[in-house]
Amino acid sequence: MELTINWLAVAAATIISIATAYVWYSPKGFNDPWTKITKVTKGGTTPFVLLFVTNFITALALTASISIAAAYFKNDSVWLALGVGVVLWLSFAAATLLQHNAFEHKPYKLTLINTGYEFTIFIGMALAIGLIGS
Repeated sequence: MELTINWLAVAAATIISIATAYVWYSPKGFNDPWTKITKVTKGGTTPFVLLFVTNFITALALTASISIAAAYFKNDSVWLALGVGVVLWLSFAAATLLQHNAFEHKPYKLTLINTGYEFTIFIGMALAIGLIGS
């Protein structure tokens, strides 16, 4: 089995994830409750650089995972891509956030806001990768 990476899919998934972050944490999104809970008022440059780098890595890993699953199951449908996205979100993003937030005694509402964001980017990325092709 040969792993192929569709770089257009990786780029599209990265752009979708960053656009989602912009909307999710905007004043029309969850900015007000998130700011109230975290007390973070300034972003600076570093968080946005990290957002781009980490979302690019996530898009790359998701593209590779979808490609591997498509080859294994001999199925390259959008549904398979979405299924892989949900499984990876649940097993990595949601599980990690839930653990950390529980041990750090973070408010349940913050956990919902952040895991909801992670779910949305994983689904958006998986949809883009599934439509463009892994």
